[in-house]
Amino acid sequence: MEKKRIEGFPHVKYHRPKLTGNEMVSRSEAFYQEMEQRRTVREFDSTPIPVEVLENIIKTANTAPSGAHKQPWTFCLISDSELKTKIRKAAEEEEKTSYASRMSATWKEDLKPLGTTWEKPFLEEAPFLIVVFKQSYGMKNGEKIQHYYVNESVGIACGMLLSAIHKAGLVAVTHTPSPMNFLSKLLKRPAHEKPYLLIPVGYAKAETYVPDIQRKPLEDILIRF
Repeated sequence: MEKKRIEGFPHVKYHRPKLTGNEMVSRSEAFYQEMEQRRTVREFDSTPIPVEVLENIIKTANTAPSGAHKQPWTFCLISDSELKTKIRKAAEEEEKTSYASRMSATWKEDLKPLGTTWEKPFLEEAPFLIVVFKQSYGMKNGEKIQHYYVNESVGIACGMLLSAIHKAGLVAVTHTPSPMNFLSKLLKRPAHEKPYLLIPVGYAKAETYVPDIQRKPLEDILIRF
């Protein structure tokens, strides 16, 4: 691999095959059609999944760009049934309070088509849970390391994580119980890591239904200049 130093720092020569216009259209359309099938699923079966699949999914998320390449994320992969039960119990306590007093009437009305409630059985049913933590700053040898654009960086990584889950033939639901401090305690994470997203992952049950909702058409989301 060809290397050189630029302003004193090592760089490697980048190469990616140049596709024709038709090839780009074909590949981009195929990827869109595949991702168009992605849906949030809350019903999981118990079929085992090789842990290597989850490791590859997380490695894919780790390829995401980040501010100053600080990679300000930690992924906790959970399969232990006892720990999943504890997470469900703690999450449902927060969700029950939210549905009873924290959420506005409009919010609850908007959720009705999705059929969600404070009960979260998928936290136990899914064979794996991925808990994503954002690192407010880094730590090395007891010293703080500044991180940049943390929310943006972790958000991009989560998007790539969800795409990789779908590409592997699995389903997921993005769960954000609020507050999520219980995850820091249960998973014994350090103070500079804050819970960002809780994602159950697995196969959908054979008899699974999802809300009949539509995505916005291109003309509603694209402005050309």
